[in-house]
Amino acid sequence: MTDSTDGYAPHPHIGGRTAALRALAAWRTQEPGAPRVLVLTGSPGSGCSRLLTGFLMLCDPEFRKQLPLDELDPTIVPPELPAPAVPGPEGLTAAQVLWVLADHFGSQAARTEDVYAELAARAEPVTVVVPDVDRAGPVRAAGEPARLVREVLKPLAATETVRLLVDVPRPLAAELAAFAAGSPSGVVQIIDLDEPEWADPEGLVLHADAVLDPRFGAPELPFTADPEARHALAASIAHRAAAGPGSRLTVQLAVNGILLHPDGFDPADATLLPSSVGEAVDLHARRLGADPRTLRLILAPLALAEGDGLPVELWGRLANAVAGADMSEPIAGGMTLAGPFVQPVEQDDDRTLLRLLHPGLAEEIRAGLPDVHAAQTQIAMALLEAVPEQDWAKADPYVRDYIAGHTLDAGLLPQLLTDPSLFVHADPVVLRAAVEAVPVESLAAPARTYLRSAPLFTRTQAPATMRAALLETAFVEDGMPEHAAALHEIGLDLPWRTLWSLPVPGVSAVTVGSLPQPGRQADSDTDPDSGPRAGAGAGGVQTDPSCDPDPTEPEASAALPVAVLVVPEGTPGARPVAESGGAAVLVHALVRPGLLHESEPERILRPSEDERAAAPLAFSRGADYLRVWDRGSEQVVAALISDTPFTGADLSSDGVLLVATGRGVKALRILSHVSAIAS
Repeated sequence: MTDSTDGYAPHPHIGGRTAALRALAAWRTQEPGAPRVLVLTGSPGSGCSRLLTGFLMLCDPEFRKQLPLDELDPTIVPPELPAPAVPGPEGLTAAQVLWVLADHFGSQAARTEDVYAELAARAEPVTVVVPDVDRAGPVRAAGEPARLVREVLKPLAATETVRLLVDVPRPLAAELAAFAAGSPSGVVQIIDLDEPEWADPEGLVLHADAVLDPRFGAPELPFTADPEARHALAASIAHRAAAGPGSRLTVQLAVNGILLHPDGFDPADATLLPSSVGEAVDLHARRLGADPRTLRLILAPLALAEGDGLPVELWGRLANAVAGADMSEPIAGGMTLAGPFVQPVEQDDDRTLLRLLHPGLAEEIRAGLPDVHAAQTQIAMALLEAVPEQDWAKADPYVRDYIAGHTLDAGLLPQLLTDPSLFVHADPVVLRAAVEAVPVESLAAPARTYLRSAPLFTRTQAPATMRAALLETAFVEDGMPEHAAALHEIGLDLPWRTLWSLPVPGVSAVTVGSLPQPGRQADSDTDPDSGPRAGAGAGGVQTDPSCDPDPTEPEASAALPVAVLVVPEGTPGARPVAESGGAAVLVHALVRPGLLHESEPERILRPSEDERAAAPLAFSRGADYLRVWDRGSEQVVAALISDTPFTGADLSSDGVLLVATGRGVKALRILSHVSAIAS
């Protein structure tokens, strides 16, 4: 099969690819014999993204109005139908892509498997197009494209009510198509744009001619202003580029280099024209009298960059790190040398990021590095040095959010995951993706606590202060009070301080109360009923040592504040409750860690309804969300979310929140109440 326009106008965005467009249109039209699943692939820079973008223009009812449909080959124009679902995966995890798709179809599913079941139960087929699978994931080294194929696209492809078109890297194309093993032939088709069947020599010449044309932004030069000279050069560039992979990108880079530095360029000299992406880089350097290795080294930080690109202020620092030498001179004149390959990206905050022109170019630069892990190690060290006073709150957003991606690629991420401040300030979507890519057995305890907390951060889009508060209480739960204490020292006003945590299972209810202690100090070291003190590990109790002593607790009191926990009968240390149907109670000091084994539950006094109504704070809760609010101002002063449902909650008059979940029970001092007392 060869491309031919047959007298029709070429697609204005693609400028060719007639054979491939015919196959896509047949899939969209559901012509007899057309596959249900179409897999588009090719080498980086072969034009898959451009082809799919042009095809989606033909599928969008509104965009079609802007195209000269009457001038196009009718075999490439599908009929007007509702626009397909297009869950763009760039920067998203596999799970996020699936839920974007679920939202598009108005799914009510709560589990991933239910999404596929709902799609399978539809009376009419649905059409789904997933472009740029290679750009999936918040962190490149986490391997999200492969996860997207295995966890989302293969189940979608196996769902008979789904007509699927995807653009995937070649190594994943066959894996995606493997779902059809044992199915009738013709269910799936792979279109590899590098195969002769889909060759597009005419379109490649048209592409080269367009980017050389002054009407589309090229400078007026002897070989661009003259149509015959321009077309001859375009044909030469396209002929050379067609000999290697990534032909579309090779053409673009060749033209960029020529137009940026036309001095000394001879259109008749074919040796100045590249046949591959890598050759385009090296030839441009040589034309400027530079060492190709120097150009590749200054492009390396951009090839290894995460997210939308690298802040221009960091480029020189990281280039020096990768090269192990001062690269300031070549970077100073970098726009002549590196200009054909670099694209600036203006951010909403007036920052300028730099990225390479195409992911295929980045792949070529990375492939040419002698040791990617070593380069990433040097970058990670340079990024750490760029953190002012080692304070993550002051770090450049790129450093703060993406150092995890660089250290993951270098194999150093577990060593980085020790600072609670980084957990708080880094983008939780990016950091979670990086941490999840590390084997759990390689993670230290703080990182495992972060890993179980991160879904709460990403699900609720929690700001930094809330992330710090949730981590603080999670650290106490997991027996790391020193990490919890550290979070009170990073300059954020946390809404609570976790006093203690008791990992007792099966708690069905909790209440606060007081135990009369005539003539004794509350929770005294000498009180025989007070149990072991903080740090003694009584009953598995975890505590933040910075909460002892409690600044709001009176020096002496006639009653000891306690927490009463309703637990299953037989729980060690619990006392059965008469006529309770198998329940028992544990009594625990409210503001200090320690079970009160000898205390008599019947002596405990509960607050009256009038006392509760007079308390300055109140709370309300749902299944996994609890709010504490000030009665006077009606302002929420603390919001607690949990990764397991609440089974009980209560609040003392002096602002100690008692909560129970499947993990156990914990007490949190609401700090806004402490501040009010102190003032």
